[in-house]
Amino acid sequence: MFERHQRILIGFALALACVVGARAFGAEGFRQQVEDSERAFAQTMADRDFEAFKSFLADETIFFAGEAPIRGSGEVAAAWAGFYEGAEPPFSWEPETVAVLDSGTLALSSGPVRNPEGKRVATFQSIWRLGSDGEWKVVFDKGSRYCEPLPPPPTPD
Repeated sequence: MFERHQRILIGFALALACVVGARAFGAEGFRQQVEDSERAFAQTMADRDFEAFKSFLADETIFFAGEAPIRGSGEVAAAWAGFYEGAEPPFSWEPETVAVLDSGTLALSSGPVRNPEGKRVATFQSIWRLGSDGEWKVVFDKGSRYCEPLPPPPTPD
């Protein structure tokens, strides 16, 4: 009887280890998907591909800019259309941090926004949601001005 319980406990422990391992692998896989999506989203600006930009927006997306949030993919697209005019992009961005909920359904990406000369001028934060079609879409986006970090305080003598 004791051997049977040991086998059950060992089997349970092995199953639990497999589930935890798969979950950890899944989380990293989702994180990589979001990072790849963010990079592809940013590439739309470099490629001057406005149609591709719009494909990353969730229908109910909200972008924060100015006094009031811009609601809905149509309004966001209208607000961003000017950024896609001209041969040279007015700015670029790239993910620096990506985190995904354990459920693999919602993620945050954040990183630098650079002017055409490559100087960091802002930091973006985007919230991505995994759709039923398996595609990640931006549901929230907000940028903030970048401030150079303060130097460390002097050490006491």
